[in-house]
Amino acid sequence: MACVTDEQRWAYLAEGNARQARKRVAADVVVRDTAGRVLLVDPTYKEHWDLPGGMAEANEPPRAAAERELREELGLVTTVGRVLVVDWDGPHGPWDDQLVFVFDGGVLDPVRAAALRVADHELAGFEFVPSTGLQDRLRADMVDRATRALDALRTGVTHYGEHRRGEEDWSHG
Repeated sequence: MACVTDEQRWAYLAEGNARQARKRVAADVVVRDTAGRVLLVDPTYKEHWDLPGGMAEANEPPRAAAERELREELGLVTTVGRVLVVDWDGPHGPWDDQLVFVFDGGVLDPVRAAALRVADHELAGFEFVPSTGLQDRLRADMVDRATRALDALRTGVTHYGEHRRGEEDWSHG
């Protein structure tokens, strides 16, 4: 049996790694105020409002991406809590599929909520919205995701879902 050198083994593994699928990763956060309202942001590059958060950078953990996005977009320095939702979004338009993590951003007291500011050109504004008003601002799939995240906060159970764009049905696990 031939001996394989460390260099050969690493080259083989690197080749396999280069051929494997890459997934986009998004990290969103559910932040509430003391009245229980949910923080939404108004992105300049989208038609609808959204949960705060964004795309993870190369080799960035989802939790770190969520915290970075809050800091960059709203000036909010915080440590996010547990994962509330993990969703797989299928390919759509020019985009490949992605994994979406939604984290618990906790409750902001009135002083911290008042200190929020638009700190990035990607946002036109933000607002705390009652959970009953989410459907007025968010796309239907985001209303579903945010509602499941709020349910996860109440029940302690993380939600998993799969969504193929163009289909109305979500699969929930």
